[in-house]
Amino acid sequence: MTMTRRKFLETSAVAAGVAVASAATFSASSYARILGANDRVNMGFMGVRSRGEALLGSFINAGNINITNICDVDSRVITKSSALIKAAGFNTPKATDDVRVMLEDKNMDAICIAAPDHWHAPAGVMALQAGKHVYVEKPLSHNPHEGEIFIEAQQKYGKIVQMGNQQRSSEETAELIKYIRDGKLGHCYRAETWYGNNRGSIGNGKVVTAPDWLNWDLWQGPAPRTEFKDNYVHYNWHWFWNWGTGELCNNAAHELDIARWALDVEFPEQVSVTGGRHFYTDDDWEMYDSIEARYDFKGGKSIEWTGNSCNKVLRYGRGRGILIFGTKGHVIVDRGGYEIYDINDKLIKERKVPNRAVNTSDLKGGGMLTDIHTANFLDNIRGTAAHQSSPIKEGHTSTMLCHLGNIAYRTGETLECDAVKGKVKGAKANALWGRDFQSGWDMKA
Repeated sequence: MTMTRRKFLETSAVAAGVAVASAATFSASSYARILGANDRVNMGFMGVRSRGEALLGSFINAGNINITNICDVDSRVITKSSALIKAAGFNTPKATDDVRVMLEDKNMDAICIAAPDHWHAPAGVMALQAGKHVYVEKPLSHNPHEGEIFIEAQQKYGKIVQMGNQQRSSEETAELIKYIRDGKLGHCYRAETWYGNNRGSIGNGKVVTAPDWLNWDLWQGPAPRTEFKDNYVHYNWHWFWNWGTGELCNNAAHELDIARWALDVEFPEQVSVTGGRHFYTDDDWEMYDSIEARYDFKGGKSIEWTGNSCNKVLRYGRGRGILIFGTKGHVIVDRGGYEIYDINDKLIKERKVPNRAVNTSDLKGGGMLTDIHTANFLDNIRGTAAHQSSPIKEGHTSTMLCHLGNIAYRTGETLECDAVKGKVKGAKANALWGRDFQSGWDMKA
C-alpha cells in the first residue's frame, strides 16, 4: 500500500495548503521483525472526525500501515470515514461505535485515540490490556488519578504509548533544547507561555432526546451520566467539567510541555492561578475563559501560562508560543521555529520553517509535525526509531501541570505540592485528584 496523507485529505476535500512528508523507508533487517514480512502496522482509530480525521491522514502519510478498524459514536462519521478510507485504497475497515468491540480484534496492533478527554485514559488502559500500542491525543488523562493508572498500565504491559504533543518531534525545537543544554543561553530560569482565541458563546442548551445518529450512552462511557443537551456535541463538551479539562489541557498542554522541556523541570512546588469567565457570562460554559497560571519549581525556576479563550491577543505576533529567559539572552519558540536574542535584545540566531504558522481557531490541526510525530510512534513499534519523542512519562508530567492549574482554579487556593512524589497537599485539592466512574466503567491497570 502506497498512500499519502495528501491523497486521503484531497479525497475528503480538506487538503488545501497542508505540507506532506514522504513515506518512511526501512532497512532490510526490519523485515524479520514481529509484525510480519513488511512491518506493516494494523491501526485502529477511536474518534474519526475533526482531529481524528487529521490523524488518519498523518498515519497514512507515515506509510506502511493498514487501517483495519474505526470506532465512533456518530454513525454519520462512521459512514463518511469508511468511504474515505476505502477511496484512499484500503479495504473497508471494520466499524463499530464501541471501542471494547474494536479492541477484541487480535489482528489490530495499535490504536489512535482522538475521542473526548474523558475517554483518553480509560480507552488507553483498555487498549494496553488488550495488547495494543497507544497513540493518544492530549491531554493524557481527564484528571491526575487517571494519568497515574495509565502510567501503571503502560509499565505493566510494556507497550508504546505516545501523547499527541507533536512539537516534541520538531527538529528545530530539539535543536533549540540542545542549544540551551549546552549552556549557550546561560542559566534558564523562567518561561512565559500563551494562547489566544476568539471563541463565541455556547448558548444555553436544552434537554432533548439525543439524535438518532449519536450513541449518547457510549459517548459518555466512563463519565457519570447526565441528560443530553443540544449544545454539548461535538465541541462544547470541552467547557464542562464532567468531560472536558478546560483551555489548560486543551491548549496549554502544548506550550507548557515545551517550556518544561526547556527549563528541565518536572513537578512544581507551588501552583497559583487567577482567572474567570468574563465573556458571555450567561451561557452554559462552566470554566474560565481567561486565566493566568504560575508554576514555581525548585531552584527558583518558574513557568507562566496566559490563556485568553475569547480575547485573541497576539504576543510577538503569535497566537501561541513560548518565551524563555536565560542569563545570556532569551528565545521565542513556537511550532514554526525559534529566534534567539542576546542580553541586549539583538537577534543572534534563528531557524524558521515555512508554512507552519499556527491558526489558533483551527480545531483540526494536522500538518508536518503531526506527520513526524505519528511516524515516530510507528517506528518505535517497529523498533527502528533512535528514540521516542514523547514517552508516556513526559506526556503525563506535562498534562499534570494543566490539571494542577485546573485544581488551583476550582479550589480557589494556591496549591502546595510535593515535587518529588508529584502530589498535592490539602483536602480540597486532593478531592479533585480523581473522580468516580460510571458504574461498570471502573478503571484499573
